[in-house]
Amino acid sequence: MEKTKEEKSPVGIKPAFLRTKTRLGPETNLLRSRLRRFQLNTVCEQAHCPNLGECFGKSTSAFIILGRVCTRNCRFCAVEKGKPIAPDPQEPIHLAEMAKELGLKHIVITSVSRDDLPDFGAEQFYQSVRAVKNLLPASTVEVLTPDFQGRLESVARVAEARPEVYNHNLETVPGLYPEVRPQADYQRSLSILKWVAENAKQITTKSGIMVGLGETRDEIIQVMQALREIGCQILTIGQYLAPSRKHWPVARYYQPEEYEELEQIGINLGFEAVSAGPLVRSSFCAEEILNNITDYRRATEVARTERNRG
Repeated sequence: MEKTKEEKSPVGIKPAFLRTKTRLGPETNLLRSRLRRFQLNTVCEQAHCPNLGECFGKSTSAFIILGRVCTRNCRFCAVEKGKPIAPDPQEPIHLAEMAKELGLKHIVITSVSRDDLPDFGAEQFYQSVRAVKNLLPASTVEVLTPDFQGRLESVARVAEARPEVYNHNLETVPGLYPEVRPQADYQRSLSILKWVAENAKQITTKSGIMVGLGETRDEIIQVMQALREIGCQILTIGQYLAPSRKHWPVARYYQPEEYEELEQIGINLGFEAVSAGPLVRSSFCAEEILNNITDYRRATEVARTERNRG
């Protein structure tokens, strides 16, 4: 990955390929009014996602449970920090009703970190997944959980709800954790994905990282290798964009061809799917990625069956 003219420009100048059009139309306002009616939050809004206009325009979103306030202070994240209120016991059913009203076939459920709760929020995940499954039995569900402070009982409780995808983001390389994610632990996060891969084999495992925080190419590849070693099947890689000047600064902007290279490296390592690009986010096009993997697995099984018959 050689340095380009664009990369040598001041980091404050955002490349043209990162300048998205807002495209906030009537569909966006309608979805927001529905979210408020059901008293629900989305990571799309909370994390200042650059794809909000596109996703809301399609009447889809990634739901964020356990309130709006996070108990951690990751330096890259725009989600509100502070002392949260008690979880809403009606939140799971409200989420399921909202998903049904929108006609969603794939529902993404994530949350703020809740280190103040005895189970760190695992039961609310369980109840949310089960509520969706009960109301929309033909749907697929993807959870994106915090690390539950490494409590595997909490991980197991979420897995017990049988989501199709268990996502837990590593976010960055281990060398940046002390400064960027001071309340998290790289090995702890790996252990969560490893447990799911080994003990809930029917669930597809997924993780995501951001680039542009100050990591090196070799460090990125080492993280990708570590994820494959513990059985992670899907990987997303996207450009870090600082939510404000108070957040961790962008070290540099990666070029489109660099994402293409990382995507190919991931495929060569054995990931079933790698989505890498400037505006890729962990939950962006999640349904499409899962459908592609499902189709690939079916085709592979058919081919294997035919070979055995021959």
